[in-house]
Amino acid sequence: MKVVQLSISDGGIPKRPIAVAQLTRAGIKGDAWAHPKIHGGPDQAVLLITQEGLEALISQGFPLFPGALGENITTQGLDPGTLRTGQRYRIGEASIELTKPREPCHTLDVYGKGIRRAILANPGLTGFYAKVTEPATVHAGDEISVG
Repeated sequence: MKVVQLSISDGGIPKRPIAVAQLTRAGIKGDAWAHPKIHGGPDQAVLLITQEGLEALISQGFPLFPGALGENITTQGLDPGTLRTGQRYRIGEASIELTKPREPCHTLDVYGKGIRRAILANPGLTGFYAKVTEPATVHAGDEISVG
């Protein structure tokens, strides 16, 4: 399991790739949210989406790429169907804990009519918010482990 891409934005989607990120309890340093009353905060510090989930949506015709759905961490090797609240992962020297599935909003409609329906049809595709339990610098390509 590994980090495919780390992503930030000034608010909104898509988020742009960065090679190195300072993962803090507030999220990735330099990242912002278009709607901070809905996104962000210590229990939603980062959004994690799997490359496998993106590929499932791409196969349905949606023009996606890492960062497109607003995720901060795009992973490879995590089974999106097995992600659950409370699971803990180490990413490089940092640690995160999954806190809740992401509820896809109308902002994602820029990628095509029906994308929210497609995401909700397979709960593993929603992505997961996480809190940062051990802040650290993380890199694209870092290994991810359970714990």
